[in-house]
Amino acid sequence: MSKTQENLMAAFAGESQANRKYLAYAKQAEKEGLPQVAKLFRATAEAETLHALAHLRKAGKIGTTLENLKDALSGETFEFTKMYPEMVADAEAEGNNALKKHFGDVGEAEACHAGLYQKALDANGNTAAVDYYICSVCGFIHEGPATDKCPICKAAVTAFYKVD
Repeated sequence: MSKTQENLMAAFAGESQANRKYLAYAKQAEKEGLPQVAKLFRATAEAETLHALAHLRKAGKIGTTLENLKDALSGETFEFTKMYPEMVADAEAEGNNALKKHFGDVGEAEACHAGLYQKALDANGNTAAVDYYICSVCGFIHEGPATDKCPICKAAVTAFYKVD
């Protein structure tokens, strides 16, 4: 990979992280009753998203939908088979049971994501129309409205929200 390609991917990572960080900051500003600052954080987060997407596109990392599904499946599979299990083990070795549970729950959610990507790949991208609902606690994705607590973190059904 050329230095310029490495720079594009580093810039993509940095802009992506900035987006997520600024959205978290916006939520905090809202909690503190500072709606204008929250709006500024959200506007900047959107600008960072534009930058990140441009970097990814210019790096040639956006393929066909089936290629993108395969890439997403690979990433999610890595996370639930290697990354999060290692993080669980590290947290356990350090006696941090709260993060051990957190990493474990997120790993299970990543396995769910991989399953949904595999399902879409198996259908050659021609999936049936369904609404997705996300558990706001652990990130589990439910096809259709959730009717019971989260199967991973046991959050109440009210913790789910619909993705539009």
